[in-house]
Amino acid sequence: MNKKELFDIAQNWFQEQDWKPFTFQKESWTAFLQGKHGLLNAPTGSGKTYALWFPIVLNYIKNNPDYRAKHKKGLKAIWITPLRALSQEIKQSAERITQDLGTQMTVGIRTGDTSIKERARQKTKMPDLLITTPESLQLLLSSKGYKKVFQECSAIVVDEWHELLGTKRGVQMELGLSRLKTISPDLRIWGISATIGNLEQARQVLLGPETEAYKNSVLIKAKLHKKNTVKSIIPKEMETFPWRGHLGLKLLEDVIPIINKSKTTLLFTNTRSQCEIWFQKILEKHPEYAGEFAMHHGSVNKETRLWVEQAIRNESLKAVVCTSSLDLGVDFAPVETVIQIGGPKGVARFLQRAGRSGHQPGKESVIHFLPTHAMELIEASAMQKAVKNSAVEDRIPYLNSFDVLLQYLTTLAVSDGFYSEKIYEEIKSTFCYQGISREQWQWLLNFLVMGSQSLKTYDEYQKVEVEDDGLFKVNNRGIAMRHRFQIGTIVGDATISVRYQKGGYIGSIEEYFISKLSPGDVFTFAGRNLEFIRIKGMQAHVRNSSKRTNKVPSWMGGRLSFSAQMSELLRQELYTAELEFSKQSKEIQSLLPMFIKQREDSIVPKPNEFLIETFKTRDGYHHIFYPFEGRGVHEAMSSLLAYRISLLSPITCSLAYNDYGFELLSDKPIDIQEVLDNNLFTSQDMLTDLQKSLNSNEMARRKFRDIAVISGMVFTGYPDKGIKMKHLQSSSQLLFDVFKDFEADNLLYQQAFTETFEHQLEEGRLRMALERIAEQETIWRPCTNPTPFSFPIITDRLREKLSNEKLADRIKRMTKILTK
Repeated sequence: MNKKELFDIAQNWFQEQDWKPFTFQKESWTAFLQGKHGLLNAPTGSGKTYALWFPIVLNYIKNNPDYRAKHKKGLKAIWITPLRALSQEIKQSAERITQDLGTQMTVGIRTGDTSIKERARQKTKMPDLLITTPESLQLLLSSKGYKKVFQECSAIVVDEWHELLGTKRGVQMELGLSRLKTISPDLRIWGISATIGNLEQARQVLLGPETEAYKNSVLIKAKLHKKNTVKSIIPKEMETFPWRGHLGLKLLEDVIPIINKSKTTLLFTNTRSQCEIWFQKILEKHPEYAGEFAMHHGSVNKETRLWVEQAIRNESLKAVVCTSSLDLGVDFAPVETVIQIGGPKGVARFLQRAGRSGHQPGKESVIHFLPTHAMELIEASAMQKAVKNSAVEDRIPYLNSFDVLLQYLTTLAVSDGFYSEKIYEEIKSTFCYQGISREQWQWLLNFLVMGSQSLKTYDEYQKVEVEDDGLFKVNNRGIAMRHRFQIGTIVGDATISVRYQKGGYIGSIEEYFISKLSPGDVFTFAGRNLEFIRIKGMQAHVRNSSKRTNKVPSWMGGRLSFSAQMSELLRQELYTAELEFSKQSKEIQSLLPMFIKQREDSIVPKPNEFLIETFKTRDGYHHIFYPFEGRGVHEAMSSLLAYRISLLSPITCSLAYNDYGFELLSDKPIDIQEVLDNNLFTSQDMLTDLQKSLNSNEMARRKFRDIAVISGMVFTGYPDKGIKMKHLQSSSQLLFDVFKDFEADNLLYQQAFTETFEHQLEEGRLRMALERIAEQETIWRPCTNPTPFSFPIITDRLREKLSNEKLADRIKRMTKILTK
């Protein structure tokens, strides 16, 4: 069949649905059928799934003209999704095409949720089109004879590539692709990505920078003009002294008319605990929503999540409170309205959530922004500009993740084994390991066989054997089984499943929260009040309780920090407070009472100004600095500054920080003039000082726990017999100390420090922030009382010590005194 005949098949199908294919869909079909690789950049809800399922099926038709009569069995294409929740959607789209076009192609799913029976069936008979996750693909590579399974595969599509890029799951994907390219000669690699700042680099990472695949690839952009509208919910009474912590609940009644006006509303929160609290409070105040109102986050059990997703599609729910668990492509045409509670901390995340409403080509997306404290209205205003100018963040890819590489090499050794030279060439072709040296490679191979220099006397670290012909192979069944259980790069805090005493599964909670409960304590989870009975194995037993409680699980991943893009936008927006009133956005205008009070006691900084405030309260001497760079950068900068000050005069400080600035609180005043005269904000010697200031050993030790688990040095236990987090922590700490004392050149030990500085503390951003501050005029304001800008930072520190009720009372008293 020629191209025209194939295109006619697709066009006719679209016509039957009363649709018209978009230009980007036709461009993808053409490029794919020409044998090209590529990256498709298309927004959520634009029909990107059909842009790539279609050419995969058309390619099969082209190669098998009598496809209606005969069916050639075997795996033909793989679709990778980062979220299991999306696999059902993707399967339905694929089946629609394969069935309507009369092919006999089968579609299957293989994820962590796939039953043992279905997996066994796939072992003997693979579906033609397989939908799977990065982890499940690695599991397939760990099975014997995997080359036979993949050799006829013509395509692999990596969906939501922007979500994987800049994570270790992305690295896992790069390695998997490097292997599949070798064993499937006709393989076409395609990625689908929403908008990110570094699209060209994203294509390089997907295909490998210098590879033939990259040279024979295209970047296709869907030029669809989607209208995104941001509407801020502005409080009727503006706080002069804003504080973070009331979770936006003051504006609960402003949300109700929005919910009532729409068929279905999604309320996005940034944390699972905030999601739980909003769900409880809305039902408490509006019991009439019972049965039409649900909650969705990653720790709620799978059945409930699937039920909620289906109920949204059926339009049988009025509203759902959710977290990022509903950020990605689950296809809900009926959602009319999205409400974002609190700043989303990044432009891409905000646009992704906005796209859940009007989730169809050409439809307008409306997102309401609800601030949890007054200063977040500056964020809301910045978001409006970002949406207008389509300013989106870059995703920074990982380099030299040796832990992921060791896991991958063990995977290959567990299946059919590997020859070092052949795999070295494949690995060098990836973006992540393009700079790997011969010495590093040799070290990794020695590690697999001996378990590194300092561990070679211990048998348990010697996993891989080298056979006479140079094949690296795992021959021990126990090692192979343990390795398969542990494939993956997501290392969270150990989770404990929450079950009723009589057996019903409710969801999972991180171990550290449960460990703080005593029997009889009541906490809120999955929308119900539960009384804790006991821990048994890796399960927490509970029963329903009618007691009221303010205990809500918090999850370690709770606090998001500003992206670099967001920080820049926020500063630009703040500077507009100095423009004349008519030139300001309505959000900035609404903050006038706060700005007036701020100017009375201090200043609102201009673009060329860096503000420092000092004042004394009964807690001690407060020194507050405002870089407006985001929580992550402030954590590092506050430690760096405290260390440099301590070199001038011995002083002890406690540190507090948020997205706007940071505080050094001490028992005696710091001479700010001396700080400025000694140029303590210099970026010179930054790394050395940072290492000394931050107890970088401690941070690297925490990071090393994940590296030890991913690389396979520490075993996390069998399903239902997990190893407690404190045991994992102590095993990995022991290894960390051994390497520190006896093997400082150990690549995994060094990787812990690199990741701490580059990823956690964003060393590059910190350096740029210090260079920017050096060019600004520093304005130091000694104040008599806390200012509106300083208020969120000092109240955030109080939260660590006080319960929510006590904190609210204390803040009321403080605000009363300050507004007199």
